[in-house]
Amino acid sequence: MEALLKITTSTQFIGKQNNADLESVFVFSYTVTITNLSQQTAQLKNRYWLITNGDGEKVEVKGPGVIGEQPFIKPNLSFEYTSASMLKTQVGTMEGYYEFEMADGQLHREAIPVFTLAIPNSVH
Repeated sequence: MEALLKITTSTQFIGKQNNADLESVFVFSYTVTITNLSQQTAQLKNRYWLITNGDGEKVEVKGPGVIGEQPFIKPNLSFEYTSASMLKTQVGTMEGYYEFEMADGQLHREAIPVFTLAIPNSVH
């Protein structure tokens, strides 16, 4: 099945912080661009993320929309947002999917390709 929506990502290391337990965590921002390649408007209804840190620990995140929105994306247009993730390690990955409701009422799931969160120069 060909993609109805194209999903691209970019990441940036923000810094090291201490969380509530005074453990060090590494904070990364990620920007996601979703481009509607279909001929009908798509509404982003739900998200699912699988976040894996460098020790292999996995966290699942799911829920409605992104950044408090369930945006409508018209044909040939894009929606972009930036969010953040915290890891206990200097390197990790994120992957998942978005669920969309198309204008014709069909539900569509689009995979978010795996991407790396890493402190610059920590991965060669």
